[in-house]
Amino acid sequence: MAQKRHPGEPEPGTTDDQAASSPVRRRRADGRRNQARLLEAAFAAFAEHGASVSVREIARRAGVSTGTFSRHFPTKEELFRAVVLNRIGQLVQRAGDDATTAFFTFFAVLVEEGAADHSVGDALSSVGFDIQATASTANRDFGNALRGLPVRAQQAGAVRQDVDTADVKALVAGCLARDRDGIDDAARQRMISIVCNGLRACPRPEAPTTHPA
Repeated sequence: MAQKRHPGEPEPGTTDDQAASSPVRRRRADGRRNQARLLEAAFAAFAEHGASVSVREIARRAGVSTGTFSRHFPTKEELFRAVVLNRIGQLVQRAGDDATTAFFTFFAVLVEEGAADHSVGDALSSVGFDIQATASTANRDFGNALRGLPVRAQQAGAVRQDVDTADVKALVAGCLARDRDGIDDAARQRMISIVCNGLRACPRPEAPTTHPA
């Protein structure tokens, strides 16, 4: 017959170190999940309601208590910064490794995320938070991706050789400008397609074949 264990008693064969660390690992995993939910909920809430959205509403969307919210983000500025860095990190991760497609995927994601983040950026700016400074000083991976991906695509022969980072930024801004008169997903996708086609390296014309007279 199996020996009955008291509540909190470790499994048979579990060492003291394992018994002590298991609850810690669970708490850490729970903490990471809660933080991820809070970041996603905050992004959606800022986009919908702007900077005036309450901590209670963000916590409700994330399915956590306001106490859990405060433990992860003691101030609203810290939450704003975490939201910005989280979105930038996602952009970098989605860039991919295949140089022949990564650049065009990254460009499209930049435009899509830029359109989605517009209201979030307005919310951050309205409370004096410098989203550009945070992006440039706290996450160099984004800048590295923006500089490195065109170069890799050019080396692979996928992007025209005369394109530089400033061109890419200007073209992203141009695509985003299409939404100034109202959100139009079809028009934005059309702009992305037009720009990406223009950025592709043109195949070199074949040398004319000469025939003996």
